[in-house]
Amino acid sequence: MQIDIITAFPGSFAGVFDESMLKRAQEKGLLQLSITDLRDYSGDKHRRVDDAPYGGGAGMVMRAEPFYLAVEALGVNRDDPGARIILLSPGGILFNQDKARQLSLLNRLVILCGHYEGIDERVALYLAGERISIGDYVLTGGEIPAMVLVDAVTRLIPGLLCGASLSEESFNEDLLEYPQYTRPPNFRGMLVPEILLSGNHGEIKKWRYCQSMEQTRRYRPDLFRKFKR
Repeated sequence: MQIDIITAFPGSFAGVFDESMLKRAQEKGLLQLSITDLRDYSGDKHRRVDDAPYGGGAGMVMRAEPFYLAVEALGVNRDDPGARIILLSPGGILFNQDKARQLSLLNRLVILCGHYEGIDERVALYLAGERISIGDYVLTGGEIPAMVLVDAVTRLIPGLLCGASLSEESFNEDLLEYPQYTRPPNFRGMLVPEILLSGNHGEIKKWRYCQSMEQTRRYRPDLFRKFKR
């Protein structure tokens, strides 16, 4: 997969993509990551990519032209079925594990990072293929959401993780993952559940399933209501 991030603040990503799973994906040749500096396409000697909003109001709005020029330079078309141009926006659909799986099957993603008071609506309407939000809150810009999206999608790229790791984790079948434990079995009087030390894999599987349901019921009742028992 090729992932391009278009941002006015490319320094935000320094070091983030050179660690852990993202680094491994690149070393394996499963992922190519590229950061495009939006200011290179400003057409302004001061490299400004924002302007005052029509109709008045506080703050500045990011101009449409730099985004269009940057995407065109990458040679990506929103009508390409193997690619997706994503605008990160509080007004987008809520990002979740199902969306991450869908995106992981594509060949290329182009992620547009907003900032300031937002982006000229013509970017959302005619350039981006979809808008995505990582939650119902407001951040300074789209850079942190871009990191979240890239991490969630990358770990699902076929060939990076073993199937068992992906099949037994949170949000599969609308359930949170069961609790995990490791050595020592007794830490400051806090014990590992005895069933996990029994070696009875059938009973362990049942216990984990029940724990997943209980964790979901307690901490994410919205998911539990969707769960098909």
